[in-house]
Amino acid sequence: MRYSKLAPAISFCLFLLCCSTNSVDRQEKSKQEIAQAEKEFEKMAAEKGIAEAFYFFADSNAIIKRQHDTLIKGRENIRNYYAADYYKTASVSWSPDFIEVAESGDLGYTFGKYLWQSKDSTGKANESRGVFHTVWKRQIDGTWKYVWD
Repeated sequence: MRYSKLAPAISFCLFLLCCSTNSVDRQEKSKQEIAQAEKEFEKMAAEKGIAEAFYFFADSNAIIKRQHDTLIKGRENIRNYYAADYYKTASVSWSPDFIEVAESGDLGYTFGKYLWQSKDSTGKANESRGVFHTVWKRQIDGTWKYVWD
């Protein structure tokens, strides 16, 4: 008799354990997907140009913060920002040092180090190093796009 009274409680505990495991699995899978998106983003920037990469990986409502705390809002405006001559001859590389994902598996963020390289009008090479922070959102089709950079 006692065991039949415990059965619902045990079932409920097992259900919670399964849900918790699924959440952890979902988070780990999402971390791997975001890591892959970061690699593809960097690769596209090198192969197709910075403007195209930042456009392609941007959510429709993406915002980037740049010099003097300027906010550039929307994919088209981000593409236009990076269409400037300076960025046509520049290159950027980066790699996330840290990736975190919400328990729901649909929102995450990364941060790490980046390196900008460019040449001025005299051909002198310039480098700029820093730390980036990107917020990623899973899209309806399952891909990841950044909403903040």
